[in-house]
Amino acid sequence: MIALMRLLIFGFILLTGIYLGLSWYSRSVRRRKMTADWEDAGRPGDRDAYIETGMAQYERSLRRRLIWLVYVVPVTAVAVIIYVTNFR
Repeated sequence: MIALMRLLIFGFILLTGIYLGLSWYSRSVRRRKMTADWEDAGRPGDRDAYIETGMAQYERSLRRRLIWLVYVVPVTAVAVIIYVTNFR
């Protein structure tokens, strides 16, 4: 039982680090892409307002929600492996 708790605690810490890194990377790529689009199009107005509006749209996007699979896929895989190992 203690081994399972260690697996869960360290696994959660590892997955959280991966999630935060992937989320940060995805946001920075999106922000960089929006900055490049704004400069290439030569848009009038405030660049920061344009980027903030785009980042608000990103917060509701499918790509951001798919990053949660960092938690779902490994936990599901471990649960299936434990089930198959113990009950078959």
